[in-house]
Parts: sequence; structure tokens; C-alpha cells
Amino acid sequence: MERAIFAGGCFWCMVQPFEELDGILSVRSGYTGGHVPHPTYEQVKAHQTGHTEAVEIIFDEHIISYADLMEIYWAQTDPTDAFGQFEDRGDNYRPVIFYENDKQRRIAEQSKQALQESGRFHSPIVTTIEPAQAFYVAEDYHQGFYKKNPERCAQSSAIRHQFLKEYWQ
Repeated sequence: MERAIFAGGCFWCMVQPFEELDGILSVRSGYTGGHVPHPTYEQVKAHQTGHTEAVEIIFDEHIISYADLMEIYWAQTDPTDAFGQFEDRGDNYRPVIFYENDKQRRIAEQSKQALQESGRFHSPIVTTIEPAQAFYVAEDYHQGFYKKNPERCAQSSAIRHQFLKEYWQ
């Protein structure tokens, strides 16, 4: 088993695209990249901790590769927006790929470079690639939110889906 950590705006919207893939063992919403141990949602939302909302993906490398996960990740975000994602604004929603080791760092950098060179976007790809830090699992009500509250999740991800349709389909 391996672990991938991706931040791409609201973690509610980042779970389903990964969770439904073969080889994914778990996807948890949480917080990472900050300076306060064990932050709460309210602290992160208030920009008091330096954390960003992220998903932790545990996967079987023999079934799905980290490079495959990178392709799914790019298709969930606006990689040209460093100040949040879609309707979610602020440092706690910044797009980040948190790598676990040199292999993941190299794959992430190569993937980012390939996306920049693809011409799909006219603006620079600004998603950062940073070493993984402590990952704090979010409160229970955030886990699997798209299943618990599909109407609210659909409402909060409408702009995201419109963007993705324009650039990825």
C-alpha cells in the first residue's frame, strides 16, 4: 500500500473521483501543510493554522499507479489558480500535491511539466509540489460527504464541474 495526499479545494469534492477507482483502499478528508497540531475545521476555515483541506488516498500500486492518480488529480482542479479552487477561496483551498518520497516528487514534477507543455491551459500551472507533512483526519461529518449529503455536495461543486467539462471533456 502507498499513500498520496492531494489538495484541490474543498475536500468534499475531491473524495468521489478517487474513491470509485479500482485499487483505492481508502480516501479520507483532512488537513495538512500547517503549523498547528490537530486543527479543527473551524480553525482551518478561519485561516488560523496554515493548513489546506486535502484528501489522503491509500492505494495499491499494483492495481493503480501514482501516475494514474496524478491524471485524476489534474482533472479535478484548476491548476492555474493558486488562491483557491472555484468558489472556495483562500490559502486553505490552495492546490497542492504533497509527495511522500522522491519517486512521487519526480512523477508529480513530470506530470506538472507535461500539463504545462500540453497547451490545455494558457496560464501557467501554479499547483505547488511540496513534501508531505502530518495529515490530520477531518471530523466525521466531513468523511464521505458526497454520500451523506449529495444535494449539498452537488451544489457546492457546480462551478467545479462546469470548469472541468470545459477543460477536460
